[in-house]
Amino acid sequence: MGIINFAPKILDPIPGGKYVVNAVDYVVNWARANSIWPLTYGTSCCAIEMMSSSMARYDIARFGSEVFRASPRQADLFILAGTITKRMAPAIQMLWEQMPGPKYVLAMGACTISGGPFIYDNYSVVRGAQNILPVDVFVPGCPPRPEALFHGLLTLREKILKETCRNPWQEGYPEDVSQTDRYREAAKAWAELEKIKDEEMAEAREKFKAENPDYKSSFKPVRVVKEAFPEVERPAAANLKSGELSQTDIFNKIKAKFASATVDEAILATASSDSPVEITLDVNEYLAATEFVKNDPALKMDYLIDVTAIDYPDHFELITQLRSIELGHKVFFCVPLKKDESIPEEKRATSLLASAPSLTKLYPAASIKEREVYDMFGIKFEGHDDLRRIFLDKDFVGFPLRKDFTHPDMIKRPV
Repeated sequence: MGIINFAPKILDPIPGGKYVVNAVDYVVNWARANSIWPLTYGTSCCAIEMMSSSMARYDIARFGSEVFRASPRQADLFILAGTITKRMAPAIQMLWEQMPGPKYVLAMGACTISGGPFIYDNYSVVRGAQNILPVDVFVPGCPPRPEALFHGLLTLREKILKETCRNPWQEGYPEDVSQTDRYREAAKAWAELEKIKDEEMAEAREKFKAENPDYKSSFKPVRVVKEAFPEVERPAAANLKSGELSQTDIFNKIKAKFASATVDEAILATASSDSPVEITLDVNEYLAATEFVKNDPALKMDYLIDVTAIDYPDHFELITQLRSIELGHKVFFCVPLKKDESIPEEKRATSLLASAPSLTKLYPAASIKEREVYDMFGIKFEGHDDLRRIFLDKDFVGFPLRKDFTHPDMIKRPV
């Protein structure tokens, strides 16, 4: 395209040269507009609709865009299809910089365009793709149908056809709209319009009431009757390998070894045979109890399902979910962790407030799961050999799943 852009300077002074330039423009733009090659990259949920658009039913090949390229150096269209997180943004910008021009961006879906449902009370989502890339076409929806994506492609094609050698493509600039509260602005604008409408109609309403004093509206709201569905009984678990031990037997076996183990008797009595046994355990017996249920031949808890936590005002509750692949039964350990009260109030939100022993020596998979709890709750795991953030940047301040977490980029949800 660089050489073609010099064509007007060379050919325009020659008689009839302008017509040659126009013909070149037409041929080049026709070829480009009908062979837009998207980058093979799906940011989030809307990528499912982007994928379906290339299948036989919708056939994006009709628009010359069937050649999804795995390399940004061979693509000229970046379809941002779904939520963009701030951790993802640098990678997207790097891919954009690697694409040769002329190149275009199509923002697909509400989350891509504005942040969608994540615009409020959220620190991690980019509120609009135009914050990081110059967007050419917006395709609204949640998610947009493939037909809407095709409409966006046709709109982009019209834009490409208008580019000429005399007015060539130029890379645009991102627009910072990250702190724009569009929903509040829209609600405010709507209220103003309704006020104007109400003022304009006030005189007409008074006149109508004077001329029709006995008028009563015939409109009657229709209440939709909610269909009642019969309650379906939960079927009993079939062919459970853990039939030799009931839930009560499992708890009693653990209770005999660890005095701090407690369980809700009412839940234990009514739980179905395939439900987990939820045992509250003191942190001092947590590691030993986990090792016991893993190695005991009658329990064989050889699979770590998850390690997570809950934040309460005065303590955390560490939840470790274990299962026996061979026998089928499950045990959930709920371990209360008291928060460190010695830390000053102004530093609590950014400090590690509790600790627990690490399970990495028993379950190697616990390494990733404990790092996630550390990253999101600020709980330290003693004995973990690689305890560092896993989702957030190493210099990120605070722990997002705590109740006391705040962030300067968060916009409060309207009440």
